Amino acid sequence: MTDDPLRYDTWIEDALRGVIRRTLDFAAENGLPGDHHFYITYRTDADGIEIPSYLKAENPEEMTIVLQHQFEDLVINEDALWVTLRFNGKPERLRIPFAAVVSFADPSVNFGLQLKMAGEPEGEIELDPSAAQNFDLDTADLNIEQDLPPSTGGKGTGEVIALDAFRKKN
Repeated sequence: MTDDPLRYDTWIEDALRGVIRRTLDFAAENGLPGDHHFYITYRTDADGIEIPSYLKAENPEEMTIVLQHQFEDLVINEDALWVTLRFNGKPERLRIPFAAVVSFADPSVNFGLQLKMAGEPEGEIELDPSAAQNFDLDTADLNIEQDLPPSTGGKGTGEVIALDAFRKKN
């Protein structure tokens, strides 16, 4: 834990969760436009999770749900989302706090976020090689145009944005 009052890492995570909340709120009010659909991965052992016990037994740490064609009663508030999904043909109501969400993706537009679970202790920083480039943050030349891969036109292969490279190391 740091004594620094400027907790950029925490503020960025909160802002990214706000993007997820805003996206899901739009979907709850308007439905999913076009080909948009969402993959939401969350910690099943987090505080405030409400899922059937058999789902928790099958997914003791993490679970990914897909919001695409068959979901009902999507409700969003400041802290959590509620949704009814079918598992083996049976409707089940889930409550997922935003603090438990560890990743969010909308493959239709190649968008993805990878998050730390809120309140997760700072640990050793690990970069996901598929999602992050090798950054030497002390000497990195952050010329955005230079660091971007060349455009191939059309749909690309989506990448998850990993913010671990920018987190303060202990």
